[in-house]
Amino acid sequence: MLTLPNLLTLSRIVAVPLLVWLLWWPGWTTGYAVAFVLYSVVAITDYLDGYLARAQGTVSKLGIFLDPIADKIMVASVILMLVGTGDIAGWHKIAALVILLREIAVSGLREFLAGLRVSLPVSRLAKWKTTLQLVAFGALILAGAAAAGWIKTVGLGALWGAAVLTAITGWDYLRVGLKHMD
Repeated sequence: MLTLPNLLTLSRIVAVPLLVWLLWWPGWTTGYAVAFVLYSVVAITDYLDGYLARAQGTVSKLGIFLDPIADKIMVASVILMLVGTGDIAGWHKIAALVILLREIAVSGLREFLAGLRVSLPVSRLAKWKTTLQLVAFGALILAGAAAAGWIKTVGLGALWGAAVLTAITGWDYLRVGLKHMD
């Protein structure tokens, strides 16, 4: 049960409090730099855990259960911290809110459909959404460490791109789910 892929997934959950603590003080460039490194490692494990589980033939119910939870915890925590510190401000909060709301809605939809024994597989576009989202948050964290305006611009652009893909994939999942509702 505690295979390497599952340990990687658990490490993402365990890393979140440290990530939050490092982002707690806006303007603390060292904290943001360490947070960027930690975030990058955590983002890589998001890919590695699933890849290794499939490659080693160790896909488990625990991993299937924990992986989306780890993703949601990390995404929600980073969004809340970046909004709270002002790294995501103004109209950009709408993009962050779209991402957060979709994460919650799709989780609820998956839970509902699981009760009906209906699978809602991750689409290729949703994988691109996740990649763009990881890049956006990484760039916004790095911008807090490097104080480089162009990095923040890249991060905010990627955030809006992720929000657009989030809305599209959220709607796609909802359409599939609605077919199974009375």
